[in-house]
Amino acid sequence: MPDQLLIYIVNMREWLDWAPAPLASAIVLMLVALVALLASRVITDLLLRIPGERGAFVRSFTRAVRRPVRGLVVVVAVGSSLPAAGLPYTWFAAIGQGLLVVLVLLLGWGAAIAIRILCDVYLARFKTGEEDNLLARKHFTQVGILRRAGDILIFMVTVSAALMTFEPVRQYGVSLFASAGAASLVVGLAARPLLTNLIAGVQIAMTQPIRMEDAVIVEGEWGWIEEITSTYVVVRLWDWRRMILPISYFLEKPFQNWTHQSASLIGTVFFYLDYTVQLDALRARLLEIVKESPLWDGKVVNMQVSDITEHTVQVRMLVSARNAPQTWDLRCEIREKILVWLQREHPDALPRTRIEMNPGKMPVGPVA
Repeated sequence: MPDQLLIYIVNMREWLDWAPAPLASAIVLMLVALVALLASRVITDLLLRIPGERGAFVRSFTRAVRRPVRGLVVVVAVGSSLPAAGLPYTWFAAIGQGLLVVLVLLLGWGAAIAIRILCDVYLARFKTGEEDNLLARKHFTQVGILRRAGDILIFMVTVSAALMTFEPVRQYGVSLFASAGAASLVVGLAARPLLTNLIAGVQIAMTQPIRMEDAVIVEGEWGWIEEITSTYVVVRLWDWRRMILPISYFLEKPFQNWTHQSASLIGTVFFYLDYTVQLDALRARLLEIVKESPLWDGKVVNMQVSDITEHTVQVRMLVSARNAPQTWDLRCEIREKILVWLQREHPDALPRTRIEMNPGKMPVGPVA
């Protein structure tokens, strides 16, 4: 604070000599805090009134950080006024220590908010509602995991810095800083599951074996990746149940990811039919169904006799769709329409059991 302002504060303190010393000092500090708060409100209100699209980012950023910024302005103003407030040394040291701790906490709060805003601005360029949203899901996954890791890091640094402002417990703050690289054996063993999952989260953000809204099969269940945190993953199962798995699971155990490279999938439909089935007519009917269906992506449609048993012919139909849910719906649609068509047009193609009777060897007369 400029020397002239300190002179004003000293003069104000002298003008309040009629009051008890502690009360006068408190009034001076309260007036300084009030003026700083009003000044910060005026500045933020002016920033919120910046017009146009170019000022949209400034307005949103100001709206998000105005509370910690106002707190910082008040803390800095009051801290700078302490030498001129006429406080006893013990009070001066105690209030200064408290303001320093608050300043550190406000800086950590502001840093966390700033990271969140920057992440939101970066992700605003990507749309997850599109059919081919692989790139968007990739960035949402990376930014989401790294932002949570950043929040944890900011929390640790903030708490460490706040502890280091106290001389008696400064060693604990230093130890907390050092724990990121070389913590003690006891703390390391106790925190091993947490650290394992945190490191796994960073690995997943970089290598991305899974992404947000990936279709996966884990533990014999089919679902979608709904949420990826720093320590666990939420899988939304097909029947709306949620499976919670540690994030390290996806680095240590095998699982199926149906949308790792692309959202498009090939689905299979099997039919077990009689030997008399007319394959050409069945293949033509399959083509008619997929061409009429809006679920087909126009890429893959195929039919093959994949196996023959002593009773039936196994027919495999392959079709592709834009994503896993549409692939499932298209497979169900093909099953239903092919079955109805067989029942109506070719009932003789449905599986049947044959028994051959030899009239020359049939028993004659009553059978006891």
